[in-house]
Amino acid sequence: MPVLKEAPDSQFAYVVVVSRRARQLMVGARPLVENPRARKTTRIAEEELQQGLLEYELPELTEGSEETDGKRRK
Repeated sequence: MPVLKEAPDSQFAYVVVVSRRARQLMVGARPLVENPRARKTTRIAEEELQQGLLEYELPELTEGSEETDGKRRK
């Protein structure tokens, strides 16, 4: 899987990446930005992602997973 640095196109993936980084910041990780504009961990994580400082991987979709994602149970 390729390691990505730019913000993901999917809003869901964006939220997942930011929330995981915010959790790291909450337990004591140091911010990657010199002078964060905000004090909240989610805002700091979002700023890091926008500046391309975070690395993450997106899982690859298999052929079967795309078909079942859109179906709902009745």
